[in-house]
Amino acid sequence: MQPHKIVSREEWTAARKAHLAHEKELTHARDRLSAERRELPWVKVEKNYLFDGPNGKETLSDLFGGRSQLIVNHFMLGPGWKEGCIGCSFGADNVEGALLHLAQRDVAYVAVSRAPLVEIEAYRKRMGWNFKWVSSFENDFNFDFHVSFRPEDTTKGKVEYNYEMIETSMDELPGHSVFARDESGHIFHTYSSYGRGAEENLVTYKLLDITPRGRDEGPNGNLMNWVKRHDEYASASNKVCCHS
Repeated sequence: MQPHKIVSREEWTAARKAHLAHEKELTHARDRLSAERRELPWVKVEKNYLFDGPNGKETLSDLFGGRSQLIVNHFMLGPGWKEGCIGCSFGADNVEGALLHLAQRDVAYVAVSRAPLVEIEAYRKRMGWNFKWVSSFENDFNFDFHVSFRPEDTTKGKVEYNYEMIETSMDELPGHSVFARDESGHIFHTYSSYGRGAEENLVTYKLLDITPRGRDEGPNGNLMNWVKRHDEYASASNKVCCHS
């Protein structure tokens, strides 16, 4: 850790108050942005998607589980992959504790991947996660929401991702999509975010951001510089315990 300026308590309090004013500005700006997001127009989902889940075939409507709002985590786990994306796995760890609370607010949470269900279940068992996770291997869902790309797409040089054309050799990329269902059963796509949009869901990042060294990820600010799947850390020295 780099040497830091050391001051009196009075000087520290003055500096902290100045920074607090900036924090409040960000909080209010986030509130405005969230309100603007809620006012975005919706688009009706006309296509019928059929997913493979632990309980058999399920429609997009089934994924709501009786609720009116649905968050879909486009989890990067393609057909034949031996394990899921490290970044997506990091994100899944961060959301696991929120599932019960989301359910109390009329929100269902489901991960969707292109891998066949048997491959999803093997990785989910390894990671010990409890959220619902289904396969879109036999439908166009991932392609329609621009998180999976066919070989003929990537060979063209650019694919549509995060609302622009980008160069990538990858056939899977991450994101989140949100849906609403009305009383008549109609489903609407209300929001999607990709790339760094997922940072808002990472509690670990929020905690790191208040520490002296912050995210400490190097010049490129890439979480892949340090994060591992949670069963790949040195287990003896990284177990978290509430008692000494």
